Amino acid sequence: MAQALRQVLALLNRWSLVIAVLLLWQAGSSFGWINTTAFPAPVTIARTIVDLAISGDLETNLWSSITRVFVGVAAATATGIVLGSLCARYERVAFYLDAPIELIRPISVIAWIPVAIIWFGLGDGSAWFIIGLGAFFPIFTNTHDAMKHIPAVYLRAAQTLGLNRRQVFASVLWPAALPGVLSGIRIGLGVGWMCVIAAEMIASTAGLGYMIQTARVMIETEQVFAGMVVIGVVGFLMNLGMIAIERRVTRWQPRGA
Repeated sequence: MAQALRQVLALLNRWSLVIAVLLLWQAGSSFGWINTTAFPAPVTIARTIVDLAISGDLETNLWSSITRVFVGVAAATATGIVLGSLCARYERVAFYLDAPIELIRPISVIAWIPVAIIWFGLGDGSAWFIIGLGAFFPIFTNTHDAMKHIPAVYLRAAQTLGLNRRQVFASVLWPAALPGVLSGIRIGLGVGWMCVIAAEMIASTAGLGYMIQTARVMIETEQVFAGMVVIGVVGFLMNLGMIAIERRVTRWQPRGA
């Protein structure tokens, strides 16, 4: 009982700033200090989320967004890991790929949305492209750096043991680089989640971004904020999920205090 109470108090302490802001926000709305047309009260936003969930609109749009993100990030993960590994281990591959990748990297994904619409039209295709493009670079960079900076002593030990190239990759390179690769995927997932909202606002007919854009046109500010809250919560849970996966997959790695 005492331990459970301590855990609750620790949780409340961690979220104390958020709770304080919400209480002040609600108080300001109740006393008329805040324009509720521009900033709906937290209770109103919570009620809107419940209404959207009951109507089924939230589930439909949320599922559309999540599905698009996982498809786009999966494609980015496969491409980023392969190209990042090749560029790190083979100088000739890096010679040809580094320049175009570094040239494309600074271009905002927002600038690619009109191109995606021209190439793929409205819907999933353009969203997958935007998400995959946004998630690719952190996955590629982390994989490249993780593979590039593997301690030479690991490779010398593998050579001493007589391992062939395939065995070196499977038993030395990949395990040593895995923590960095997983960090890149976690960052890429977060970037992809941001990208899908931007893409859906312009190039889609479903999803949380589309829901927010429709609510903005209808001047339903409470739905706009409700969508933003859902985006934040889902993104937070995705990050926690990736952290849990990282810890489980790399249990052999020492943890900080």
